[in-house]
Amino acid sequence: MDHYKYIILGAGPSGLSFAHTLKTLGEDSFLLIEKERVAGGLCRSEEVDGAPLDIGGGHFLDVKRKEVLDFLFQFMPKSEWQERKRVSKINIRGQEVDYPLEANLWQLPLADRIDFLESIAQASCLRGLPMPTSFEEWITWKLGERIAAEYMLPYNRKIWSVDLKTLGIYWLYKLPDVSFRETLQSCLEHTPSGTLPAHGTFLYPKKYGYGEVWKRMGEALKDHLLISTPVASIDIEDRIVNGHLKADKIVTSIPWSQWLSMANMPEYVRNNILKLHYASIDVDYHAEILSTNAHWVYDPDERLAHHRILCRTNFCADSKGYWTETNSRRTIKKGGWSYTNEYAYPLNTLEKPFAIEAIFRWAAENNILCIGRWGTWEHMNSDVAVSAGISAARKAERVTVK
Repeated sequence: MDHYKYIILGAGPSGLSFAHTLKTLGEDSFLLIEKERVAGGLCRSEEVDGAPLDIGGGHFLDVKRKEVLDFLFQFMPKSEWQERKRVSKINIRGQEVDYPLEANLWQLPLADRIDFLESIAQASCLRGLPMPTSFEEWITWKLGERIAAEYMLPYNRKIWSVDLKTLGIYWLYKLPDVSFRETLQSCLEHTPSGTLPAHGTFLYPKKYGYGEVWKRMGEALKDHLLISTPVASIDIEDRIVNGHLKADKIVTSIPWSQWLSMANMPEYVRNNILKLHYASIDVDYHAEILSTNAHWVYDPDERLAHHRILCRTNFCADSKGYWTETNSRRTIKKGGWSYTNEYAYPLNTLEKPFAIEAIFRWAAENNILCIGRWGTWEHMNSDVAVSAGISAARKAERVTVK
């Protein structure tokens, strides 16, 4: 029986960051287990048609968290990254408009601008009507009929492919706020309003795909990383993984849904795991070069299967073509290179907060620490996952960082 202080499940950004932080703190008794042949999780890259392609979809490194940048630059120096100002677009009413839509309505023809402005002015939130509790109703309440009907609702129906009434509103802090006054002013002045959300400025490798930094982090762990090793069994009572790896504490960043076949858990825990839902996404490569300067384009048109296009020629050096992201339920296979991410996005259903709280309580009682997108069932960008992994390792080791 091999005994470790920590056994970490899943070598995505959070698992890798947790492991390397342990090393930095002088802790050597840990093992990171990864089912794939290379570390990186959803942020892995492969060479497709002569250039890197990020198989988990579009991933970019936000520049806002200095601690995260300094941490990652240990493995991939700053000189190997290219800084870019985000250019993202939305296909709406037959033309590309800069993202976010409400900040750039001035790019539309006058009649279209008036349509959207009138709708925002009549939004229920501005008329003092009560805030709804479901995502579908909240979007219309907050943004008005036009933006909801022509952009936000169809786009979200595509990406999640579930009844939007089953989604809650607790996660909507991620959406930019909409001010009628600022929107009107931007239309009059022909300038963007408000602030750009995540990745307003981002880093992407000059020579490699986004997966390179995580690959290097995995390699730097040497014998502390066990690749090509799926988790087949977990003995909860004795914290034994795969029959021969014993831990004082198990750190999980893998989807809770996978625990159902691996571990014996109380019925109430299993029932709460069954309440957690997720979206699967297919990434499909296309060799054509699109006529746009955008790094990525959102498309709410429900006649098209995909919801987003990543134009890699505009951020990945010496590349051609683009890839699309499509909810697996909507995919129409046409041949060519394709990759399915079964676990792509956690769904923020109405019942998720209560289910995940019960799972967390049980996990804590059994020396199981939950980290990352899938351990916490929370959509988070890679920089957030790294920050959370660092913080979790410090807390686990009871280290106070001044």
